[in-house]
Amino acid sequence: MTTIRWGMIGCGDVTERKSAPAYQQVEGFALHGVFNRTRAKAEDYAARHGVPHVFDSAEALIHSADIDAVYIATPPDSHEAYAIEIARAGKPCCIEKPMAPDHAACVRIRDAFAARDLPLFVAYYRRTLPRFRQIKAWLDEGAIGAVRHVHWTLTKPASPDDVSDANWRVDATVAPGGYFDDLASHGLDLFCWLFGHVRDVAGFAVNQQGRYSAADAVTGCWLHEGGATGSGSWNFGGSEVQDRVEITGSEGRILFPIFRDEPLRLLRGGEEVEANIAHPQTIQYDFVEAIRDHLAGRGAHPSTGASGAHTAWVMDRILSLR
Repeated sequence: MTTIRWGMIGCGDVTERKSAPAYQQVEGFALHGVFNRTRAKAEDYAARHGVPHVFDSAEALIHSADIDAVYIATPPDSHEAYAIEIARAGKPCCIEKPMAPDHAACVRIRDAFAARDLPLFVAYYRRTLPRFRQIKAWLDEGAIGAVRHVHWTLTKPASPDDVSDANWRVDATVAPGGYFDDLASHGLDLFCWLFGHVRDVAGFAVNQQGRYSAADAVTGCWLHEGGATGSGSWNFGGSEVQDRVEITGSEGRILFPIFRDEPLRLLRGGEEVEANIAHPQTIQYDFVEAIRDHLAGRGAHPSTGASGAHTAWVMDRILSLR
């Protein structure tokens, strides 16, 4: 198999351990180049991670004959411009989540790649993690009967980091939904994978604390195409950390967190089964390996531009402010 040489735009925290190492570890892939708006940061990153090339501009990286595919790892307000340029260059692309700040931008990105029949992936890697595949296996085998409802509560206390100038997650021009855009997107995308596309959705978002420009409290409800209902509450000024999903079925329940490392719990008929399933050391390894297999024609990747755009539509409707 010919090695696919990836270029990476951006080298922030997500790339240190979660994502970029996977592009080096997966057989058949190589992280071949990096660009960052601050060249010194890109040079430091390349030196520490053994990346052979540092580019002076995103355009130089995208159009380089030495780069076969591009991973966008920047804040979401820059995703569209980079992605459109990558599509023009005729190269596969993976975009960090959320795919873009709003659904309309996601559609433009999706359509640009579809028009050229180019692979496009969105880094909703929970679709490939073993612990969430176990939940899907329970659902597929009917372990809790017919799914009736899913509910997710996510809260965290306010933090001094909330008002950092470097925190894009609280800047309404980048992430109108605040931490909802960054964190809730993971779970909502997972629910679309577990229960099917959302047919109808509503919600609202407010700024209760007045500490920053983005929303800090969001609630929503939705209806999946298969008939299961869903609801969620996300508050980023609460008294404690909470992360709890409950799937209610006709014959039992499944309880689990989206982010916390706690056992999966299956409750049925007065009995309880716990599953402790660890994440891979590089959390996006399975996700990136699935990209490799997709590009090699060995299966379809579960997180694409089409699914990422659908998740963005759900988020837009819940926020009802953009």
